[in-house]
Amino acid sequence: MIKIISRTIFTLVFSSSVLATETLISIESNHTVKETADRFEKILENKGLTIFARIDHRKNASSVNLELAPTEVVIFGNPKVGTPLMQCSKKVAIDLPQKALFWEDINGQAWISYNNPEYLKERHNIKGCEQVINKITDVLGKLSKAATSK
Repeated sequence: MIKIISRTIFTLVFSSSVLATETLISIESNHTVKETADRFEKILENKGLTIFARIDHRKNASSVNLELAPTEVVIFGNPKVGTPLMQCSKKVAIDLPQKALFWEDINGQAWISYNNPEYLKERHNIKGCEQVINKITDVLGKLSKAATSK
């Protein structure tokens, strides 16, 4: 009986860690938060993606006399990619357009973070859109690396 319980616990622990998908992907930047966000935005423009908004949370905090480390969000997308994803699962629209978070940690290191497309696939039970998910994964990775590299 103890062996069965042990095996069950072992299976649950290891299967849940294998099935769990990291929800956010974070990449360390070689630039400040503002420089990284500026670079990212410029790359988006050059690639023809739509930039819907850029939010400076630090500036907004300061407007109500609160302090916040540099924190910005760029909201962007491409209907040629987002629409097919929403055709696979309407609920994914809550997470679109895409967002990239530019933030500074307690050590002053700048980062870019974004939703892991595999997490969105799991979260919204997206079926039959593997090519779109793979394309989004590839594009977000390339955009982020270009914005954070020297």
